[in-house]
Amino acid sequence: MRITEAAQRLGTSPRMLRYRDSLGLLPPVRQGPAGAGHRHRRFGGQELDAVTVALRLEQRYDISPAALAFGLRVLAEPSVRAAVADLGRRVGRLPEAPGRALDFEKERALRLLSGPTGALPRRRGPAR
Repeated sequence: MRITEAAQRLGTSPRMLRYRDSLGLLPPVRQGPAGAGHRHRRFGGQELDAVTVALRLEQRYDISPAALAFGLRVLAEPSVRAAVADLGRRVGRLPEAPGRALDFEKERALRLLSGPTGALPRRRGPAR
C-alpha cells in the first residue's frame, strides 16, 4: 500500500511516516527489479507492525521517535553503547563496570589465600 493509506490505517500522517523512516524506525526499503528506476516505499505488514510497535513504546515510556531511534542506535553500535554506559556510571545511574568488581573479588581471594603471614602457601608436589 502507498504511504497515504498506511498513514490512515496507523492514525498518523505521511509526513510522520517519512520522519520515522529517516530516523531508521522502519525496516529497510525492499529493492525492486534492477533498472526499475525510482521506487516509492510500499507499506506492507512488516512496516505497519514496526510503526505500531514503535508507537506503543513511545506512548508507554513517554518518549519521542528521536529518543526511540537513539535507543536503537545504542543497542546496535558498540561504541555508542560504551559511551552511554560510561555516562550512566558517571552520573550514578549504572553500577561500576564489572571488571572493577571482579578485580576487588580477585584481591580479596588472594588476601584470604595468603593467610595470616601475608604470603601465599607453597605448593607441594607437581601442579596438576
